[in-house]
Amino acid sequence: MQRRNFYLGAGAVLAAALGTHMSLSSAQAPAASVASVSHLDALQSLPASERLPVLFVGHGSPMNAIEDNAYRRSWQALGRELLARGIRPRLILCVSAHWLTQGWQLTAMDDPRTIHDFGGFPQALFDQRYPAPGSPAMASAISQAVRQPGSDAPLGLDAQAWGLDHGAWSVLKPMFPDASIPVIQLGMDYGRPPAEHHALGQQLKALRDRGVLIVGSGNIVHNLRAIRREVADNQAYDWAIEFDRITGEHIAQGRLDALSEFRALGALAQLAHPTWDHYLPLLYAAGAVHEGEAPRFFNDSFQAASISMRSVIWG
Repeated sequence: MQRRNFYLGAGAVLAAALGTHMSLSSAQAPAASVASVSHLDALQSLPASERLPVLFVGHGSPMNAIEDNAYRRSWQALGRELLARGIRPRLILCVSAHWLTQGWQLTAMDDPRTIHDFGGFPQALFDQRYPAPGSPAMASAISQAVRQPGSDAPLGLDAQAWGLDHGAWSVLKPMFPDASIPVIQLGMDYGRPPAEHHALGQQLKALRDRGVLIVGSGNIVHNLRAIRREVADNQAYDWAIEFDRITGEHIAQGRLDALSEFRALGALAQLAHPTWDHYLPLLYAAGAVHEGEAPRFFNDSFQAASISMRSVIWG
């Protein structure tokens, strides 16, 4: 385990409680044809705007949502920064590691519920609510504009089953505490290859010019089996540091297509991600980046030795 100069978030991280919640929901069966272009005509109903940024946020422990630590403070500061820049999104589209679906889906209810998809934490965390509205109309427009890779089918619409899981609300509540901006979640088809997740992210670029803030929420390194609650604040496993370094270099140097090839790192990738759910949201955010947009990193640190909190904003 190497030493690094970084801040580790306050409080213990519970391995069992941090486990990924996978919701497997049915959607349309894919057709045989392959298509990945956006049907942009469906976006004409959405007014044009100045181009909004795109974010990838390392969310880490659910306790980051309520503890006064560096991560929560950075999310609060980011929200204030965006509003100070005159950026008030018409809609937030969040891709969370915690909603995995069969076929890609969008939440399409008026009032998405706050989901507490974890266990073993203090009651104060379960008491949290994020009453942001949904937007069935926007979900319908996006469904028609963005097509599922591998089938060209519209994105599925979920009008009642899901809501806002902690991958979404734990970071959005500190950023936009008044909960007045509508939020839609995009469910990821975990059975599809990483390149298709990146391809769908590329279709999201057009939404940034329609008042939509795209937020990917996961972690660049996420191995709950290896967490070490007792480690010093400046420690992480060698393999965690190495995978985070390689990924950070791809981002810094604009090699965003290379992010989909993470499995080529073999055992290093398997250690960093025994499952890929927390890595995949990065591919959506990276896909929505326009050529020449420079990244800005924040929270480039670790929690519990095996969770990278590295986050990035483009635009």
